[in-house]
Amino acid sequence: MTKSIEKMSFEEALAELEEIVNKIDTGQESLAEAVSSFERGVALKNHCEKMLKEAKLKIEKIFNGYSNKNS
Repeated sequence: MTKSIEKMSFEEALAELEEIVNKIDTGQESLAEAVSSFERGVALKNHCEKMLKEAKLKIEKIFNGYSNKNS
């Protein structure tokens, strides 16, 4: 059973995305499987990008709070 993308950590999603890319690149799947994998890969990529954006916003908020205290 495939784990729900929304419940995956960044590292889990990225690892699965790398596996999908490798399978597609090396032709290890049929066309139908590759299309299905590609679809999941897009969802994984979007999940990773969302998590990175959230992390960036947190870092900016922390940095801005630190900068304001030292002004």
